[in-house]
Amino acid sequence: MYPGINGKTAIITGGSRGIGAACAKLLARYGANVIVNYIRNRDAAESVLNEIRNEGGRGIAIQGDVRNLEDVERMVGIAMSEFGSIDVLVNNANIEFPIKPFVELTWDEIHSKITGEMAALYNCSRAVLKHMMERRSGKIIFISSGLSRHPGYGFAAHAAAKAAMDGIARVMAMELGPYGITVNVVGPGLILTDATSWQPKEWHERVREMTPLKRIGEPMDVAGVVLFLTSSLSDFINGQYIPVNGGIFMI
Repeated sequence: MYPGINGKTAIITGGSRGIGAACAKLLARYGANVIVNYIRNRDAAESVLNEIRNEGGRGIAIQGDVRNLEDVERMVGIAMSEFGSIDVLVNNANIEFPIKPFVELTWDEIHSKITGEMAALYNCSRAVLKHMMERRSGKIIFISSGLSRHPGYGFAAHAAAKAAMDGIARVMAMELGPYGITVNVVGPGLILTDATSWQPKEWHERVREMTPLKRIGEPMDVAGVVLFLTSSLSDFINGQYIPVNGGIFMI
């Protein structure tokens, strides 16, 4: 078993696919109880749970829009009733955004992405912190993006929203540290998921060639870092931004 994970309860938002599904499966494999949050695709969430249960893991699927406070509070209430504690939040749910040059973006498009990202972060963090602060223990992990630090053409709205996430995480880490709660950010580069499957193969090949490890990332590459941050091995890591990109940019 990975130290400090067995028996913990982790909420993974956007846990029915891609990076979220990989995180749910890996944490469950090492003994965590997982809440697989999804917004629309119950079949996908149940598929993740079936895989977890087939390996002897424990979890439940809960529908909810993380931008909606009532949905989040209901999800946290169910998780507490089912498992008795919430030890980890993996804030991963994808908030959709347009990909186009800044001069073509409307204010509403930028506003929707930034406020959606912050609403999800705020709602989920506040809901779990009620319990974490009482117990003086917990781990909050935000899934950001390499695009918050390294620009990509057409990704202005996404970069702005994720940069806001990176910034608020540092303040939260400072404020919550005395309660035994760590807050860290994972910044994936290009990861092969259904969310990136529409991109041209030529673009993926270009990124692969620019990456020192000469490959594109897989969801489990990100999940492995989340597993480490969930474990007791990371107990003295707080307020950090950890890139998972094969070295395509370094900090």
